[in-house]
Amino acid sequence: MGMESWWSKFISVCSFILLLLNATHCFLLVQTQTLGQVDECSALLQFKESFAIRKSVSADPLAYPKVSFWTLEGDENRSDCCSWDGVECDEDFGHVVGLDLRSSCLYGSINSSNTLFRLVHLQRLDLSDNHFNFSQIPSRFGHDLSSLTYLNLSYSLFSGQIPSEISKLSKLSTLDLSFNGPKANDSIPLKLTKGNLRSLVQNLTNIKKLHLSGVDIYSTVPDILVNASSLTSLQLDNCGLYGEFPVGISQLPNLEVLRVSHNSDLTGYFPTFNKSNVFKKLGVAGTNFSGQLPTSLGNLHSLIVFSISSCNFHPNVPSSIGNLTQLGYLSMAAFNDLSKGVLSVSFSWVGKLTKLYHLDLGYTNIKGEFLSFVSNLTQLEFLDLSDNEISGQIPSWLMKLTQLTTLSLGDNNLQGPIPRSLFQLKNLEYLFLTGNNLSGLVEFDQFSQLKKLKGLDLSNNMLSVEIRNDLSATLPKLQILALGFCNLTEFPNFLKNQSELTELDLSYNKIHGRIPKWVSNATRETLSELYPENNLLTGFDQYPGVLPWTNLIFLGLGSNMLQGPLPVPPQSIRFYDVQNNEYTGEISPLFCNFNNLQALQLSNNNLSGMLPQCLGNSSVLEILALHNNFFNGYIPPICPSKTSLRIVDFSYNQLQGKIPRGVMNCTRLKVLNFANNQMSDFFPSSHTHGSVK
Repeated sequence: MGMESWWSKFISVCSFILLLLNATHCFLLVQTQTLGQVDECSALLQFKESFAIRKSVSADPLAYPKVSFWTLEGDENRSDCCSWDGVECDEDFGHVVGLDLRSSCLYGSINSSNTLFRLVHLQRLDLSDNHFNFSQIPSRFGHDLSSLTYLNLSYSLFSGQIPSEISKLSKLSTLDLSFNGPKANDSIPLKLTKGNLRSLVQNLTNIKKLHLSGVDIYSTVPDILVNASSLTSLQLDNCGLYGEFPVGISQLPNLEVLRVSHNSDLTGYFPTFNKSNVFKKLGVAGTNFSGQLPTSLGNLHSLIVFSISSCNFHPNVPSSIGNLTQLGYLSMAAFNDLSKGVLSVSFSWVGKLTKLYHLDLGYTNIKGEFLSFVSNLTQLEFLDLSDNEISGQIPSWLMKLTQLTTLSLGDNNLQGPIPRSLFQLKNLEYLFLTGNNLSGLVEFDQFSQLKKLKGLDLSNNMLSVEIRNDLSATLPKLQILALGFCNLTEFPNFLKNQSELTELDLSYNKIHGRIPKWVSNATRETLSELYPENNLLTGFDQYPGVLPWTNLIFLGLGSNMLQGPLPVPPQSIRFYDVQNNEYTGEISPLFCNFNNLQALQLSNNNLSGMLPQCLGNSSVLEILALHNNFFNGYIPPICPSKTSLRIVDFSYNQLQGKIPRGVMNCTRLKVLNFANNQMSDFFPSSHTHGSVK
């Protein structure tokens, strides 16, 4: 055999061995990938099993339980989870890299043992709009999911401290932990301990969207965000921020959305804007931003949302804002301090903004006739001109605004009748006309034409409302109804079928007799506010003992002729006012159990007996008004510890003994009155709160 032939065979054998090794390597690689996929699929199934499905917990009307369709069918499909709804896999290796379970009706807790944390290749995770039962965000998010570039846990009812490990997710371009809800069910709101906002953001060098609205932060805005050149959206609404907002943030080259609204202790001002700014949404409402609104606001040609309500800006408004022709949302209500005697402000430039769908100019000192330029804004869905000095009649041309869903004209000087043209606004959901000088007869059946109506307020005018007894079948289902000062003499019969009412105001009428039982039958689950005060009511059709409304928060029964023992409200009650009636008997000890009660007003009745000793113990009670009754015995302890009491009035009773020394702990007290009792004590000289008697 020649050398050349031998060498050729050697090369062939080597090539075969290499091919065999490569094939073996590929086989092992495939096997490893398959096993990895099976493990991730198994982790997803166990994740699914850790939650209940409740369709009510997701707010999105299109929500559906994506995980319900997750299943493994046979050995040949054991790695098919990449085709599951909401699951995204890497094309090269088959790892689960994306999980989109937003609005998936998930209910339950996520803890550190959850199999979610076995998905170590995850890059995008969206669990928003679910209900995680006020559980804390596990620290393993930062430990095990280090590849995340997108994390959205908003609107999902997490609570407690945000773990510091989240700051280790240095690859994040989007972090959204916003709107996880206020304190509820004794849970702790989602929060960052003081100073941790700086710690959180200093590692997020790639961040584009930082959304923490509704998180309790209570810190300054770290100036290191001035260097976040990639930032496109910063949303920190209602976070308890304070100090001065770093002006450099609003000059970042790529920033499109800046929202820091409802941080009342946050100061700041608007810089000069140039045409290179790319703002689309700019919101600082409810802050202490001040200074002159710059003319350069007119350079923000991409702006579609502008909200500066309840700030402290100078009242001079540059007409250049009229150049913002893309603007759809404009809210300037109470944008300046009207107590300084500001002259009437001109808003004629608003007429150029023909794309507006939301316009709020409430409490801006507008005077004179109804703003005629509003007729140009035919895309308006929301119009609020309340709390101004607009006079004359409601114009009939409002019928041109066919898209209107909310019309709020309350607390002006409007006169004349309610124009029939309003009943042509077929999309109207909320109509608020309270506190004007409107007059004439209102035939309530006209509101049957507004099929989408949810809220109606005609209170505090000079109207007479006429309601037919057979009206109930044709009226839309209302959530808010206010007919105070409307010359009513009886409870409207149509309330029998109003099963969605949350607020009912029938105050300052001439309604006599008893409160019908059917009022509570229809609204037992829904009603949160009830105001039939200043009528001629004598009681309930059937004495309830405990009031039947299970979610009642505000109750105003004052200034009637109500008799018998005090009705006991539900646990949800915050404001309880039955003053100026003829109630008798004692205060039930059950009143000590109302942990949310902020005002208890029982003055000017015929109540008697000893006061429950726990009555002043609440840490949230602000008003305790019991004067002009027949209470006897000793005054219960007041302010034994931290308390929010501002008004305490026990005057004109038959109370005895000494003044509780705990009153010296009442640091917020403005009124303290023990006059005209049978006290055997003098007021402590060290107590210096105002208006004390």
